[in-house]
Amino acid sequence: MPGRNFPGVGTGLAILRDGKLLLYRRTRPPEAGHWNIVGGKIDHLEHSADACRREAEEESGLRIGEIRFLRTSEHIFADEGQHWISLIYVTDDFSGEPRVMEPDKLPEFGWFALDALPQPLSRFAADVVKSLKETR
Repeated sequence: MPGRNFPGVGTGLAILRDGKLLLYRRTRPPEAGHWNIVGGKIDHLEHSADACRREAEEESGLRIGEIRFLRTSEHIFADEGQHWISLIYVTDDFSGEPRVMEPDKLPEFGWFALDALPQPLSRFAADVVKSLKETR
Protein backbone atom coordinates (compact mmCIF):
# COMPACT_ATOMS: atom_id res chain seq x y z
CA MET A 1 0.00 0.00 0.00
CA PRO A 2 1.53 3.34 -1.08
CA GLY A 3 2.57 5.56 1.79
CA ARG A 4 2.55 2.65 4.26
CA ASN A 5 4.52 -0.30 2.85
CA PHE A 6 6.75 1.97 0.74
CA PRO A 7 6.91 5.73 0.14
CA GLY A 8 3.82 6.99 -1.66
CA VAL A 9 4.13 9.41 -4.56
CA GLY A 10 1.45 12.05 -4.75
CA THR A 11 0.72 15.39 -6.26
CA GLY A 12 -1.00 18.56 -5.12
CA LEU A 13 -2.27 21.76 -6.66
CA ALA A 14 -2.09 25.20 -5.09
CA ILE A 15 -5.06 27.06 -6.57
CA LEU A 16 -4.85 30.84 -6.27
CA ARG A 17 -7.51 33.52 -6.78
CA ASP A 18 -7.01 37.19 -5.96
CA GLY A 19 -4.01 36.39 -3.78
CA LYS A 20 -5.89 33.74 -1.80
CA LEU A 21 -5.21 30.01 -1.59
CA LEU A 22 -7.94 27.38 -1.84
CA LEU A 23 -7.74 24.93 1.07
CA TYR A 24 -9.91 21.98 2.09
CA ARG A 25 -10.12 20.42 5.55
CA ARG A 26 -9.11 16.73 5.51
CA THR A 27 -10.94 14.01 7.43
CA ARG A 28 -8.53 11.16 6.62
CA PRO A 29 -4.89 10.47 7.52
CA PRO A 30 -2.33 11.65 7.09
CA GLU A 31 -3.09 14.79 9.05
CA ALA A 32 -6.83 14.33 9.49
CA GLY A 33 -8.41 17.62 10.55
CA HIS A 34 -5.72 19.71 8.87
CA TRP A 35 -6.28 22.19 6.05
CA ASN A 36 -4.58 21.19 2.80
CA ILE A 37 -4.39 21.87 -0.92
CA VAL A 38 -6.22 19.50 -3.26
CA GLY A 39 -4.37 16.49 -4.58
CA GLY A 40 -3.81 12.79 -4.24
CA LYS A 41 -1.76 9.84 -5.34
CA ILE A 42 -0.28 9.44 -8.78
CA ASP A 43 -1.46 6.29 -10.53
CA HIS A 44 1.02 3.91 -12.17
CA LEU A 45 1.97 5.19 -15.66
CA GLU A 46 0.23 8.55 -15.03
CA HIS A 47 2.26 11.74 -15.42
CA SER A 48 2.30 13.83 -12.25
CA ALA A 49 0.83 16.89 -14.00
CA ASP A 50 -2.08 14.81 -15.34
CA ALA A 51 -2.68 13.32 -11.88
CA CYS A 52 -2.56 16.79 -10.38
CA ARG A 53 -5.22 18.11 -12.75
CA ARG A 54 -7.40 14.99 -12.35
CA GLU A 55 -7.28 15.03 -8.55
CA ALA A 56 -7.89 18.78 -8.36
CA GLU A 57 -10.92 18.59 -10.66
CA GLU A 58 -12.35 15.56 -8.81
CA GLU A 59 -11.94 17.17 -5.40
CA SER A 60 -12.92 20.78 -6.17
CA GLY A 61 -15.34 20.61 -9.13
CA LEU A 62 -13.23 23.27 -10.89
CA ARG A 63 -12.03 23.01 -14.48
CA ILE A 64 -8.25 23.41 -14.30
CA GLY A 65 -6.30 25.14 -17.07
CA GLU A 66 -2.55 25.68 -17.24
CA ILE A 67 -0.50 24.52 -14.26
CA ARG A 68 3.18 25.00 -13.47
CA PHE A 69 5.55 23.09 -11.21
CA LEU A 70 6.17 24.74 -7.83
CA ARG A 71 8.20 22.31 -5.67
CA THR A 72 8.71 18.86 -4.27
CA SER A 73 7.55 18.16 -0.72
CA GLU A 74 8.39 15.08 1.34
CA HIS A 75 7.01 14.18 4.75
CA ILE A 76 7.22 11.22 7.08
CA PHE A 77 4.29 10.88 9.48
CA ALA A 78 5.89 8.43 11.92
CA ASP A 79 2.91 8.48 14.30
CA GLU A 80 0.61 7.46 11.42
CA GLY A 81 3.10 5.10 9.75
CA GLN A 82 3.02 7.05 6.48
CA HIS A 83 5.68 8.47 4.14
CA TRP A 84 4.73 10.65 1.15
CA ILE A 85 6.61 12.50 -1.55
CA SER A 86 4.52 15.03 -3.46
CA LEU A 87 5.11 16.97 -6.65
CA ILE A 88 3.36 20.29 -6.09
CA TYR A 89 1.99 22.47 -8.88
CA VAL A 90 0.34 25.90 -8.83
CA THR A 91 -2.32 27.62 -10.94
CA ASP A 92 -4.54 30.65 -11.14
CA ASP A 93 -6.01 29.39 -14.42
CA PHE A 94 -9.33 27.69 -13.70
CA SER A 95 -13.05 28.08 -14.28
CA GLY A 96 -16.05 27.46 -12.09
CA GLU A 97 -16.56 27.75 -8.36
CA PRO A 98 -15.17 25.23 -5.87
CA ARG A 99 -17.59 22.85 -4.20
CA VAL A 100 -17.56 20.02 -1.72
CA MET A 101 -17.28 17.04 -4.07
CA GLU A 102 -16.11 14.40 -1.59
CA PRO A 103 -17.83 15.22 1.72
CA ASP A 104 -16.45 12.12 3.46
CA LYS A 105 -12.86 13.21 2.68
CA LEU A 106 -13.01 17.00 2.27
CA PRO A 107 -16.15 18.38 3.94
CA GLU A 108 -15.32 22.10 3.88
CA PHE A 109 -13.17 24.60 2.02
CA GLY A 110 -12.30 28.25 1.87
CA TRP A 111 -10.14 30.86 0.18
CA PHE A 112 -7.45 32.11 2.55
CA ALA A 113 -4.93 34.94 2.40
CA LEU A 114 -1.38 33.69 2.85
CA ASP A 115 -1.08 35.72 6.05
CA ALA A 116 -4.45 34.54 7.47
CA LEU A 117 -4.41 30.76 7.13
CA PRO A 118 -6.65 28.36 9.04
CA GLN A 119 -5.16 26.05 11.63
CA PRO A 120 -4.01 23.42 11.79
CA LEU A 121 -2.31 23.64 8.42
CA SER A 122 -0.96 20.47 6.78
CA ARG A 123 2.78 20.11 6.26
CA PHE A 124 2.28 20.05 2.48
CA ALA A 125 0.23 23.26 2.57
CA ALA A 126 2.87 24.89 4.81
CA ASP A 127 5.53 24.03 2.20
CA VAL A 128 3.33 25.54 -0.52
CA VAL A 129 2.83 28.75 1.44
CA LYS A 130 6.58 29.04 2.10
CA SER A 131 7.34 28.66 -1.62
CA LEU A 132 4.60 31.10 -2.66
CA LYS A 133 5.91 33.75 -0.24
CA GLU A 134 9.48 33.24 -1.50
CA THR A 135 8.43 33.78 -5.13
CA ARG A 136 6.39 36.93 -4.54
